[in-house]
Amino acid sequence: MLGKLVKKFSLFDLVLLALMACLGIATKPIIVPLTQIITGPLFIPGGVIAGGFYMLWIVLGVALVQKTGAGTLIAVVQAIMVTATGIMGTHGFFNIFTYILPGLAVDLVMLISRHRGCCLGCCFAGGIAANISGTALVNLVFFRLPLIPLLLSLSAAALSGGLGGIIAHSLNKQLKKSGLSSILGKGDKHA
Repeated sequence: MLGKLVKKFSLFDLVLLALMACLGIATKPIIVPLTQIITGPLFIPGGVIAGGFYMLWIVLGVALVQKTGAGTLIAVVQAIMVTATGIMGTHGFFNIFTYILPGLAVDLVMLISRHRGCCLGCCFAGGIAANISGTALVNLVFFRLPLIPLLLSLSAAALSGGLGGIIAHSLNKQLKKSGLSSILGKGDKHA
């Protein structure tokens, strides 16, 4: 099944998606400790707020490639890297699920909306979906927060994810202004 998905992408697309996956993994250890300063006293896991800022790379990858399944491929690469190297946390095998679900969520939002990271609305919604799905699954598997802290966490995840989506859209616009869109050969039909 993954082989069928990969065949839809050019080599250049795959390189861009791998770059987005690496940027997501590279920014996580920088952002999470900074957000834990704020979230720790509120008993909210740091990844709830940080997630919007390292999941923005999934949304940006979808916006750059504009093909169904791009978010899932980014997330699969991240899951494999993290599980194989053990560089992020001690979740072990569960990393596969907690990393892949946000990519699937972004692709689902793009599929339902018939957008591909082409406008502010779909990037905003994609960021929210990625961070809420990741937060909910991590809570279900590891934290099991009581209802009020869970609702606070999911609300913070939505805000952070939405901000990450806005940043992804802004980065995509700047990349298009710099001439990247002519390299990619993609139009911007919804912006």
